[in-house]
Amino acid sequence: MSSIAPLAGGFDAQRVCAVIVTYGPDTELLARVVDSVLQQIGHLVVFDNGSAPFDVVAQLGHRPGVTAIASPHNVGLGAALNRACEQAQALGFEYVLLMDQDSVLADGMVQVLGTALVELARHEPVAAVGPQFRDARSGALAPFVHFGFPLNHKLRGGPGQRISCDFLITSGSLVPVQALRQVGAMDESLFIDNLDMDWCFRAKRNGLALYGICDAQMSHSIGEALLASRAKADGVIVHKPFRLYFIMRNRVLLYRRAYTPRVWIAQDVPRLLLKFIGNGLFLPERAARLRFMLKGLWDGVRGKSGPLSPGRR
Repeated sequence: MSSIAPLAGGFDAQRVCAVIVTYGPDTELLARVVDSVLQQIGHLVVFDNGSAPFDVVAQLGHRPGVTAIASPHNVGLGAALNRACEQAQALGFEYVLLMDQDSVLADGMVQVLGTALVELARHEPVAAVGPQFRDARSGALAPFVHFGFPLNHKLRGGPGQRISCDFLITSGSLVPVQALRQVGAMDESLFIDNLDMDWCFRAKRNGLALYGICDAQMSHSIGEALLASRAKADGVIVHKPFRLYFIMRNRVLLYRRAYTPRVWIAQDVPRLLLKFIGNGLFLPERAARLRFMLKGLWDGVRGKSGPLSPGRR
């Protein structure tokens, strides 16, 4: 059962610290992201994950309201988010807004999220609220998700709706610091993929709610490419071959955890198999994709976590 106290008073966006992790960013897009964030929150922490020759401190560190941190090497998304959130807490902020380097916020998104969060928290403990995003490439509106079997329930909602859900993507999630402390930090051992899934599982197990806020809008892309598909109206998300190692491994690792919902495992195993077949038979670089997926599955079965060994890419 949750021990989080209801949030007092109204919402003040100046009490929000946004955190962005960068890794080889598109510098023009990143500038748009930062501009869209800074006008809506009290402070921004940018953690660069070893993007040399990109210099995050030189590009962003001089801007008012920005703390820029540069790591000499890639410590993983989980560790980078944790270090940035620790900085936000050290600065005394009440909320953190988790952001990807390619997510552009619509005007007023943070205020809409925060107002909803405060109102919802008067009735039940809430771990996080998140916006409804459109894919920057296709314009498709992403749904919120309730886990189900044999298929998940995808809920797109409409104006004014606040949808109770089982999962929120990291980017755009507004999290009270007290919820972050109760649920715990991101699992650094996962390194990159499924961090948000794992955190949401733990939040729900702790009795905390997750809500998608339909009036909060954001532009965002998942994966490196989007392929048109007759079988899937929104297209097929394509990742680089090395990312398939983490996608496969970390899902198997999550299957082994006691707090992972059984219904999610039941519907995800067939999805994992379909992803294996699709990447291994129908996409370019099939040999590399198969190699990374098989390595990921084997390491997941063995319980191995952490970064991918050097030279494996």
